[in-house]
Amino acid sequence: MIYAYPVNFIQDENGTIIAQFPDVPEAITVGKDKDNAFEWAQDAIVVALSGYMDEKKDIPKPSECKKGQSIVIIPPLESMKLAIYQSMREQGITQVALGKRIGIDSRQIRRILDLNHNTAIPHLIRTLKSLGKSLVIDIKDAAFV
Repeated sequence: MIYAYPVNFIQDENGTIIAQFPDVPEAITVGKDKDNAFEWAQDAIVVALSGYMDEKKDIPKPSECKKGQSIVIIPPLESMKLAIYQSMREQGITQVALGKRIGIDSRQIRRILDLNHNTAIPHLIRTLKSLGKSLVIDIKDAAFV
């Protein structure tokens, strides 16, 4: 899964730009111009998706980007954590059970699932593997965004 969400930019009546995500309506932010709104949009969607995790909801799948939309790509570490969380939900695996699978305690699993915690990439890769997932890296030209 590529965590890259389409975003709409709408000019507000006061001249600022609102960034809204059709797939994650809770993620909304504003900027003084489109570039500024785009910068804030990445933070807004990560915070909103963290809220989904806190509320034990499924992570919405990104829809296809339509004409006139831009894409906000979730950073790599956060993408890995979202994939771990969603895989746990789909497989019905608890934090305790996942910890036993990979030989760590549930406190460490909570850190792995914390989007604000800087978890080491090898730990995330091992956790993904234990869930039957693998990390694939794809580098694209910046024009993709």
